[in-house]
Amino acid sequence: MKIVNLSTVSMNFFCCINDGKKSILESLIHAGAENETEVQVISLHSEHLNTGNVQESLNSLDGLIVAPGFGERGIEGKIAAIKYVRENKVPFFGICLGMQMAVIEYARNQVGLSDANSTEMSPNCKIPVIDLMESQKKIIKKGGTMRLGAWDCDLIENTHSVNAYSSKSISERHRHRYEFNNNYIDLLSEAGLNFVGKSSDGMLVEVVEIAKHPWFVGCQFHPEFTSTPREGHPLFTGFIRAAIAHKERNSKRGVTSN
Repeated sequence: MKIVNLSTVSMNFFCCINDGKKSILESLIHAGAENETEVQVISLHSEHLNTGNVQESLNSLDGLIVAPGFGERGIEGKIAAIKYVRENKVPFFGICLGMQMAVIEYARNQVGLSDANSTEMSPNCKIPVIDLMESQKKIIKKGGTMRLGAWDCDLIENTHSVNAYSSKSISERHRHRYEFNNNYIDLLSEAGLNFVGKSSDGMLVEVVEIAKHPWFVGCQFHPEFTSTPREGHPLFTGFIRAAIAHKERNSKRGVTSN
């Protein structure tokens, strides 16, 4: 268990599902400072999570981060955790692979596409809601060929993301080969998954949200790359703010964190 403490006002618990990355932990510290709160991070390995133990594992947390990563290890545990926080209105923040897992979870459990998956984990899956980018499909030698660097993104008004940034036009850094498959955008949109951020050419999905959730945000880019001690990243700061509100709501109901 990995703990990060800040000496400030209140305490919040977060589960960082992945091999904890220092930049993400530091971004949480920066965002905690922005919100004048103490952040305690509990890192869990998603390969140990399943539908049978996810409630016991996550019910004391005020927020969930599913961090970036590669490969199929622990994927089903990530999906089980996302389903739990989506249904129980716990603030969620998915980054890169974390956003992709949120899309898969929604497609499976809310839309009923039980075979939904990513071709990264299941190359021959029947419903590839996450697929290799078109620009990557003819590349044989992989070294240095990811979508890298800063790319512009346009956000939709009246969303968590645009409120966090206070801007509809942003630029964020990327590191990925797989993306949301636009063939499924209408189906998932009709079911309530909102595609609130897209690349400036409108071709790539960059941010997803659920409108009726206190904070359910997934981004394809890496906001942890630009967070600083002087200025916490807007999405991390918004996530921490939502977690504080979640903790306060639970406190009023007599629910306490362990």
